[in-house]
Amino acid sequence: MFFLLGICVVLAVMLLLNSIASFLASLLWKALESGARTWSAASQASVLCLLRTLPVVGGITVVALLFAPAYLTHEPRTNHEEITLNLGIVAFVSALGVVLAVVRGIVTWRATARLTADWLRNAEAVSLPRITIPAFRIEHQFPVVAIVGTFRPRLFIANQILQSLTDDELSATLAHEVGHVVARDNLKRGLIRACRDMLLIIPCGRRLDSAWKEASEAAADEFAARSDRMVGLDLASALVKIARLVPVGSRPTLPAGAYFVGGEDLTGFKARVRNLVNLAGSRSSNPPAALTAKLPLWVPITILVVLLAAVSIESHVLVLTHTVIEHAVYLLS
Repeated sequence: MFFLLGICVVLAVMLLLNSIASFLASLLWKALESGARTWSAASQASVLCLLRTLPVVGGITVVALLFAPAYLTHEPRTNHEEITLNLGIVAFVSALGVVLAVVRGIVTWRATARLTADWLRNAEAVSLPRITIPAFRIEHQFPVVAIVGTFRPRLFIANQILQSLTDDELSATLAHEVGHVVARDNLKRGLIRACRDMLLIIPCGRRLDSAWKEASEAAADEFAARSDRMVGLDLASALVKIARLVPVGSRPTLPAGAYFVGGEDLTGFKARVRNLVNLAGSRSSNPPAALTAKLPLWVPITILVVLLAAVSIESHVLVLTHTVIEHAVYLLS
């Protein structure tokens, strides 16, 4: 019963911390959103990714470094509290979110692997300008331009794309895809999806998800035009051409990948084209900040882990944390 109670407490605390932190992150972005329009798209994407992932990662870290050690150290092995119905329900919901995140991650990975293998069977390796990762030309009814893979990314491009775009448009399109690779957007997309699944009962983070998706596409557009803003016109032209190649009612079938076009609705598509045209018409001589200069995700997470590890060494901190656990169990009784 000692360890079962501990597991329930850890799961309940993790859900509570993650929920509160995610709710506060959504409120923070709501307060920052109007001012963030003046930031570069890369900065917006970085902040949004941080706000979406840090609450969950932080909650797990706090539980692992503070609450679990406090319980194991100071909870009596005998005469401990019973697992109440309320505590059991909260722990079950938390566990369900963890299981859902793991299962969906595995399902997505396997589905992506199967589809990628299917594409590779009939693919032709090609050499493309600016592309240093493996690139393949495929025959597909959808005008695919996609980066597939997290740690070993591959570029897949449909044959009709190569036939329809001019050299300048193709170069701009490929530069956009390089932007996704440099920013590690596939990795960030997977982390964001896992954080969303773990908080299955908290819908407040969905707005951050969609905002990050839009900002990451805009950031890749900025990356493509970082040295020559007129590339924005070539990229806008490529967007329109590729959109016209999309079969009516068709959507991308890849479970996990960065698509050049097809992943957003009509409003988002028009906004991308408009932003690219505005970018080309901007008189500013300073190019947008390169995505390689944006490293906000790992720095605060590392700082948080180091600080919590240092704090957890103090015995009085664990005593205080155990007192919090006692009150939490009492409130859920």
